[in-house]
Amino acid sequence: MLLSVLGTLVVGVPGQARADTYVHLFEWKWPDVARECEVFLGPKGYKGVQISPPNEHIPLSEWWARYQPVSYRLESRGGTRSQFIDMVQRCNAAGVEVYADLVINHTASLNNGGVGSGGTSWTVRNHPGLYGPQDYHQPTCTVNNYQNASNVQNCDLVGLPDLNTGSSSVQQTIANYINDLVAIGVKGFRIDASKHMAPGDIAGIRGRVSGSPYIFQEVIDLGGEAVTANQYYGNGDVTEFKYSANIGNQFKNGQLKNLSNFGEGWGFMPNAYAVVFTDNHDNQRGHGAGGTNILTYKDGNLYTLANVFMLGWPYGYAQVMSSYAFTNTDAGPPGVSVHSGSTVNCFGSAWQCEHRWRPIANMVAFRKAAQGVGVSNWWDNGNNQIAFARSGKGFVVINREGGALSRSFATTLPGGTYCDIINGDFANGTCSGPTVVVDANGNAAFNVPAMSSAAIHINAVGSGGGGGGGYTKNFNQVYFRGTANSWGTTAMSLVANNTWRVSATFGSATNERFKFDIHGDWTLNYGDTNRDGIAEQAGGDIPITSAGTYTITFNDSTFAYTAQKDSSGGGGGGTVAVTFTCTNGTTYVGQSVYVVGNHSALGSWAPASGVKLSPSSYPTWSGTIQLPASTSFEWKCVKREEAQPAQGIEWESGANNVVSTPASGTVSTTGGF
Repeated sequence: MLLSVLGTLVVGVPGQARADTYVHLFEWKWPDVARECEVFLGPKGYKGVQISPPNEHIPLSEWWARYQPVSYRLESRGGTRSQFIDMVQRCNAAGVEVYADLVINHTASLNNGGVGSGGTSWTVRNHPGLYGPQDYHQPTCTVNNYQNASNVQNCDLVGLPDLNTGSSSVQQTIANYINDLVAIGVKGFRIDASKHMAPGDIAGIRGRVSGSPYIFQEVIDLGGEAVTANQYYGNGDVTEFKYSANIGNQFKNGQLKNLSNFGEGWGFMPNAYAVVFTDNHDNQRGHGAGGTNILTYKDGNLYTLANVFMLGWPYGYAQVMSSYAFTNTDAGPPGVSVHSGSTVNCFGSAWQCEHRWRPIANMVAFRKAAQGVGVSNWWDNGNNQIAFARSGKGFVVINREGGALSRSFATTLPGGTYCDIINGDFANGTCSGPTVVVDANGNAAFNVPAMSSAAIHINAVGSGGGGGGGYTKNFNQVYFRGTANSWGTTAMSLVANNTWRVSATFGSATNERFKFDIHGDWTLNYGDTNRDGIAEQAGGDIPITSAGTYTITFNDSTFAYTAQKDSSGGGGGGTVAVTFTCTNGTTYVGQSVYVVGNHSALGSWAPASGVKLSPSSYPTWSGTIQLPASTSFEWKCVKREEAQPAQGIEWESGANNVVSTPASGTVSTTGGF
């Protein structure tokens, strides 16, 4: 592997950089898919949507029931034929191609027969009007030797009757089904279990298909077997399962510095044929390839970071997975629709909608903006902080470490004010979150918190940025630093135009003081040498003359500040250190865990004013706050977005936590999700 340590280099990625992204809306019903194409996928720039198999199937609730075909009638758990046609037409109108999942290697085997989801009667190897015993490989055998191509491609896979796809009549029957879908307007096809059909059989089927639909084939090839992915290139694209296994291993167990030549340099298939993904519906359930290294929605920030890398990196045709929550790997989809009027049932205990997570959704536009260019200016810290440019088109920073990443980079971009699309949305020339200023030489300063990322691109640049709640601001972020937080960095909240606020508790020492730090690295800081309430650049420390909790504000336009002592709470003199811990705090990039409670130092129950914890033991978050001694406090853990405090809110369930501080010393308290 080609590595770099604390330096930059140009990375050659062979082949044309592929620009598009499609999403797999796994087990979504056709009306939900249609609506999603119109309100989200089209506007966000997704090129295509993979749907679950539309064929009639066995009538069980498990997800794999869709992969046991009874007939090729379009009557399935996804909906009726008329709903399917409506969905395809609406997605096409929204500029989103529909990719149907084709299950053509085999037919159903459950209980030796029955009635399908559309009312069709069948028995094993006998589907009236479709297939009879003569249409299957004979004699019957079981796939049990992956060193033997004939065994893999002519025997029954996990007991499913193996169609003789080399037969002219079978090929024509399958082609008739595909041509029906093409006539409706389906633009592409995933061919399930392609590895278990000879490449020539698939070519024979394709030769009978009308038009030139997009084809990609499921071939699991980790090496060492008789059937290999390169045997299928003549038919179309191929799934690169080595990508999923390796990206998961690097983000979970390895070092991100190793990714500087990720792709063909790792022995993956040629870029021109590769379909890539962080996870898919099989391997997120332990099937396919990758084992426990596969990242899924359950991995929170880590999963998001891997997807940011995938969508920022120029290799393969990228698939984004959109899942539903599961603990039982056989479990079928939730019983509720995704769309309910103007609301969506996403992000909770049912549909996960990873494709709507802001960092993932916004990186779709990044990938499109970076079309045709490779990687340059790779940087890493020798461990798990990386950055790279898509030459002249975009720049990505990923921080998979426990501390902030603050430094300047040569972005290769033209000068301007860019929207950080990981933490804000860009629309009509305005950014809803933080912005990044690139100077005339292409340099820009980034401050990326732990387990987070940042990305900018040429199609998200305007005259300025917004802030939390749409407020104007002159700095991406302002940090409070002082004796109250041991001179660490506490991000202040943007609460009004140009006005930042934080709550801080100072002890009884006579030398309590603070300053404002813009980038978190002291390169641009403000104090008050004149003691006139107007901060100056590199001014002196601002003193606090008496112990207590203060609400501190800073105006980044006038540089006026205030430090107002809170008169509430406190049953005794002085303060004590309280360590708060929140467990099971899985988050997406841009979302963090905060402590909120019934004291101003805890935000007075306002999530926007809560105290952000550290994810140093992710998904466990912790932090220490000075609180008045000999006092009882109620508190809870809450998740919210950093840049938009009103978004992504999820409260700890149950009754409020209670902690009572001693007269002196320290105390710890724990909550969780």
